Amino acid sequence: MRFLLLAVLLSACALQPSAGAGGSGRAPADPRPLRPFPQHVAYPGQRLRPGGYTQGELDRHVLRFYERWKSNYLKSAGHDAAGRPLFYVAHAKDRPHETVSEGMGYGLMIAAYMAGADLEARAVFDGLFRFVRAHPSDRDPRLMGWIQPPDGSGNDSAFDGDADIAFALLLADAQWGSSGAIDYASAARERLTAIAESTIGPASKLPLLGDWVAPGGRLGEPYSEFTPRTSDFMPAHFRVFRAFTGDPLWDEVNRAVERAVTGLEERYSPLTGLMPDFARPEHDMGFPLKPAGPDFLEGPHDGDYDYNAGRYPWRAGTAALLYDDPFWQARLNRLSHWAERAAGGNPARLNAGYRLDGTPTQGQDYFTTFFAAPLATAAMTQPDQQAWLDALYEAVHDRHEDYYEDTVTLLNLLLLSNNYWNP
Repeated sequence: MRFLLLAVLLSACALQPSAGAGGSGRAPADPRPLRPFPQHVAYPGQRLRPGGYTQGELDRHVLRFYERWKSNYLKSAGHDAAGRPLFYVAHAKDRPHETVSEGMGYGLMIAAYMAGADLEARAVFDGLFRFVRAHPSDRDPRLMGWIQPPDGSGNDSAFDGDADIAFALLLADAQWGSSGAIDYASAARERLTAIAESTIGPASKLPLLGDWVAPGGRLGEPYSEFTPRTSDFMPAHFRVFRAFTGDPLWDEVNRAVERAVTGLEERYSPLTGLMPDFARPEHDMGFPLKPAGPDFLEGPHDGDYDYNAGRYPWRAGTAALLYDDPFWQARLNRLSHWAERAAGGNPARLNAGYRLDGTPTQGQDYFTTFFAAPLATAAMTQPDQQAWLDALYEAVHDRHEDYYEDTVTLLNLLLLSNNYWNP
């Protein structure tokens, strides 16, 4: 792995893009990254930063974590017909030959953010995206089949994977321009068109679970445009998509997400601000929503704050930090203070899942960075949580677990070190 000297990296700090939608058009074609790591972005909604470390030390934490992440999870998939390398992100240490669209989206984002620190970043990005294109959904081939190789459950899409892939393409356009071997901007536009047409509810304006969901539901199936996964609520992404496409649909999506979150919080988590992994309508179709029941899609905790919804503070936190959005600031105020109280200020006491009323789910009384790292991002928005933020940061910045935990942690470390930016 070839990294630039740290002195060179830190000299790049003079390049500080503004937060918010960022960028003002496509960058010219240039082999050098225009926004090399580190960036040190000033977030409008930031109230705190991890204490006890200099900015250079925070940058080095990200670099070390990235190097370990790349070594563990970035895998070669050979070459395409033109002899160009292909890469994928391994879904788990014990499943090194499997990947999912979620991981591909994460990997593409990480590669774009680490450009300048990793001299291979653009080659990695292009190899990952060529793999994405080579594995389309059977339903909408403009989207990616969610698991590769297919596991027999259907080669269709998952909303979050394609949304992160589209966002990463916009990062790449801002980072390297779109006049090279891959026209990143055109690829992003095509994917966003497909997302809008195949995975946004026409009436609800909520993200569908994937292109396999019939918006109006299918006879005998519980899934519809009113059965979202709350970790698919990506308000900062949706703002970027609106700015890039000019399509007011993304404003509607953000409003629908806020309506869903408000209803769930008011009815089911007024003291905690927690979201369920999945939600469904209170009645036949439409708002308000309620938590899904056990085994709705993935397991017994589908209606709890579990291994999907644990990403919610990260997604909400991104909008709160980069846009100082008052809606998301208020949501995180409730959730972040509840989390600190629930753990008694000690991250080691965080349970790996909760009922929406804050009751720890049974059998999950262990610590994992998957829940702690997004809560650290949330704490950055709260001016009275310095000790809690510092404790969370200490618990996650050099701890490694498996693909899912490590990848979510790395993306949050980019936020925690002020090195996350919007294209």
